[in-house]
Amino acid sequence: MLKIFRVLPVVLIIAISSTVYAKSEKFVLDPNHTNIIWHANHLGFSNPDGKFAKSDGYIILDEKNPSISSVNVTIDTSSIITGIEAFDKHLKGSDFFNIEKYKTATFVSTKVDVYNQEYAKVYGDFTMLGVTKPVVLYAKLNKIGKHPFTKKKSVGFSATTVIKRSEFGMNYGIGMVSDDIQIAIEVEAAVE
Repeated sequence: MLKIFRVLPVVLIIAISSTVYAKSEKFVLDPNHTNIIWHANHLGFSNPDGKFAKSDGYIILDEKNPSISSVNVTIDTSSIITGIEAFDKHLKGSDFFNIEKYKTATFVSTKVDVYNQEYAKVYGDFTMLGVTKPVVLYAKLNKIGKHPFTKKKSVGFSATTVIKRSEFGMNYGIGMVSDDIQIAIEVEAAVE
């Protein structure tokens, strides 16, 4: 009987550790259903937009304790699309994204503050043009569940933020084109 009581705490620790480990799941971004869209004001008249067509990354999600979740995303800056070929070419050049020197931008979360079952602030480091600055994403959980087509457990989020492009050294045209850039992100991701 004494042997059982000596072994029981070890078994419980292993069981609890396994449960804690199993709570966090890795969701890989679906490139076909993930969009990163930006808006910039032009001379006060309009707010044209564009998007990055290629990004990859993952979300480590803990449903029972979402505050320990994390995000890691890499954006292919050469995939910028506005629908205007000449504008795309200018954006890829040295005045803006300088894709010859800087192929990617990244976001790596550092903290998640959860408000309720749907909303959270995701704090992280955003790196663009070789400069890293703190950024906060205002995120909404859209859905967690089994995807009807892939049959994989999936998750969807919508998020927004605003960055000052001058903080990353992108100063071209400020005064004509806004320094504040609004970013809207739609993400679908699935368990590997």
